[in-house]
Amino acid sequence: MDLQLLKPTIESIIAQSNLSVSERLLLICETLETNVSYYNWVGFYFKNGTKNELKLGPYVGKPTDHTIIPFGKGICGQVAVSNENFVVPDVAAQDNYIACSINVKAEIVIPIFVNNENIGQIDIDSNTPDPFTSADEQFLEFVCAKVATILP
Repeated sequence: MDLQLLKPTIESIIAQSNLSVSERLLLICETLETNVSYYNWVGFYFKNGTKNELKLGPYVGKPTDHTIIPFGKGICGQVAVSNENFVVPDVAAQDNYIACSINVKAEIVIPIFVNNENIGQIDIDSNTPDPFTSADEQFLEFVCAKVATILP
């Protein structure tokens, strides 16, 4: 799937102001997981109030025990601290990785910024080794920028 073809769908979901933010985020997760064959778990994590931790938001894929992630722990926790994209071609090679499923081979996490503050991220796990390219990174940056426009 050409990721660029999904951009109008993402914009359409964001524009559905009759839906709650959570409903729109879930629709985005469903759209990505359904249309990109190697996106096997798609979810959002957000800063949990004033705590230095992330809280799981809407997601699709297998249930996870990782509903709260301390800053600095795992890939998501590292992105919360670094404020930078993190592409992991092989999760087995990462020392600071929180395993969600034995099937996960790769992960990509892109931060969401509101007023230049990292307030959350999109997290995607793949059961395919090393599937993510710069096209995924750029597309997910687009998704995060659109999501930022509807967050409180």
